[in-house]
Amino acid sequence: MEYLLRDLRRTHYTSNVTEDVIDEEVTVMGWVHEIRDLGGIIFLLIRDIEGRIQVTAPSKKISAEILEDIRALRKESVVAVKGTVQSSSKAPNGVEILPSEITVLNMADQPLPMDPTEKVKAEIDTRLNSRFLDLRKTGVSAIFKIRNQMFKSVREYFADNNIIEINTPKLVASATEGGTELFPITYFEREAFLGQSPQLYKQMMMSAGFDKVYEIGQIFRAEEHDTLRHLNEAISIDMEASFMDDVDVKNILNDMMVKLITDINDKCSDELDILEYKLEVPQGRFPDIDYDEAVDLINARGVEMEYGEDLSREAEKVLGDEMDDFYFLSGWPTEIKPFYVMPYEDQPQKCHAFDLMYKNIELSSGATRIHQYDLLIEQMTKKDLSPESFDSYLKAFKYGMPPHAGWGLGADRLNMVLTGVENIRETVLFPRDRHRLTP
Repeated sequence: MEYLLRDLRRTHYTSNVTEDVIDEEVTVMGWVHEIRDLGGIIFLLIRDIEGRIQVTAPSKKISAEILEDIRALRKESVVAVKGTVQSSSKAPNGVEILPSEITVLNMADQPLPMDPTEKVKAEIDTRLNSRFLDLRKTGVSAIFKIRNQMFKSVREYFADNNIIEINTPKLVASATEGGTELFPITYFEREAFLGQSPQLYKQMMMSAGFDKVYEIGQIFRAEEHDTLRHLNEAISIDMEASFMDDVDVKNILNDMMVKLITDINDKCSDELDILEYKLEVPQGRFPDIDYDEAVDLINARGVEMEYGEDLSREAEKVLGDEMDDFYFLSGWPTEIKPFYVMPYEDQPQKCHAFDLMYKNIELSSGATRIHQYDLLIEQMTKKDLSPESFDSYLKAFKYGMPPHAGWGLGADRLNMVLTGVENIRETVLFPRDRHRLTP
């Protein structure tokens, strides 16, 4: 057996081995998904990123040496198979490969820590402990193919609308929004923190005259959650735009979501079929419910909620049952929103903040931002924040900060909605929650 690639190269992915290449010689490379030895004939299923193909080795047509090589294989070993494509009504794809050469590129140890064929189900923690094997499963890889298209479509939307991509620091000297939910680190001779959000940097870019910006990057929250929808390291899709308010950026978010779902339905149909899940493309503008109205509705449904509180899990479920799939929750109390959110001029106890919800899950938070230096200082002081700690941020508001608004969208939660999975850890390659730091 040979364990080196040498001059051997793949000619086809499994999805390309079709009736169009009958009688042609092909080379496929991948993992041994299954072996069935019936004595006079051996069936070998090879799996790659595109799918699976059957390799059929009848003893009357295949050399004894190749049969011996196949029988020596172990499941999940990496192989290259060269052979001729032939029609077969009994093969999964209607075609099979009659092998002329089997090259073992890496033999897998046995027993496997988990079963990628899913004949034996594993709990989520077992799967995450052997994530490299878990990711070989068709349903799991489908989630990440959809995630890939999600980011591609988001970037296409931003590019088509002249929104500039930026990258901001993730090592910061102070909290973005105050509070204690921070991961401190040692930065040479001083203390620093992992960034909660690119918010302050996005706003500084408005002062810099970049007009419209976005960033896709990590955020870190030291929250001690044990839920199906929280992580301590997550990916956020953030955008900010000058000379716009919350209504304008809601429309941007609405339009981007419509494009995103349309693209995934068009370009990820195979993956959606595997997951047996598909969202309908939203039509028109998402419904909008005011916070005050939401509080009344929640209480009317028997869930106690006082004005000025954030939504409890039970309150979110009530709203999810009452509203359409996607909707905005707007007009939040100023007291429970960050210092940089613009209050209503005629009702300063309320502010121009909104959340985008999908049923009972919060996907995005956004707002019109305060662009006046004096009002920003006033709001910081009300929230017991020290302006001196935000000196470099505040400078940007002294020398020509335009009116602006923006939002942040949780990519991992969005991927939950797009794929129908219920646990956010399913949507991240190597999730980080309060209990998990490996692999």
